[in-house]
Amino acid sequence: MTRNTFKEEEMPYGILQTFGLTREMIEDLPLHVLQQISKGQRSPVLPICITDETGNIIRSRTRFSLIRNEGGKVDVLFYPQLQQSNLSQFTKEQQTRLLAGKAIIYEMPSNKGKDTMAFHQIDAATGQVLSVPTPVIGRNLQLITDEFHLSNAELNCLRNGDTLTISLQDEMVTIGIDLNEPTGIRLSEGDEQRWRQQSRREWGKHNFGCFGCWIMDEEGNLDYIREENYTEEMWDELKKKGEKRTGQAHKI
Repeated sequence: MTRNTFKEEEMPYGILQTFGLTREMIEDLPLHVLQQISKGQRSPVLPICITDETGNIIRSRTRFSLIRNEGGKVDVLFYPQLQQSNLSQFTKEQQTRLLAGKAIIYEMPSNKGKDTMAFHQIDAATGQVLSVPTPVIGRNLQLITDEFHLSNAELNCLRNGDTLTISLQDEMVTIGIDLNEPTGIRLSEGDEQRWRQQSRREWGKHNFGCFGCWIMDEEGNLDYIREENYTEEMWDELKKKGEKRTGQAHKI
């Protein structure tokens, strides 16, 4: 099972459909999200709907990523939203740091029978514990250190899973480990609070597509509304977006 890039025509719509994610819902995701998925990265947390053997409808939320099995066939790997994170392998102190959203360094079992050290962090959206070998993140941290001329103390702050706020051309920039990011590190303008809120800001309340709209609520949950079910508020918002695009086009 390996992760790599995937062509648009390889999207396994049939598998996703069985979990309530229709082709229209997938195609209406923002372009940058579709690009991330095509690179084997995890999707946002999306609503799924499954009918069990007795006909009961089960609703949940999950991330997913595309994988290619040994036969070259594209499949889907799900990362469901958990009621509670499984932190039994960590010490009480490590659990406290993880629950606070911080990254820690601890052993990670290897399929070769030898444990390796890795950064671990809870995905706040699903409760899943993410793990990335330390050499991967360590290399990227060193690049950040060189670029921003960080001291050893500041580098150790990042290695310990804390965020670091620095002044860059009279502007505050906050750096921290975020294992949901492709590089494992995220930079954000502003202080630590803005850094922690940034991931939700990538989505507005209304995210219109060709067939419907992805709506984000105040808690960061995404739900899909088909065009025929738009509310008056949604039609007004769509009209405003259209007028804004028209105004921008006239300025060019």
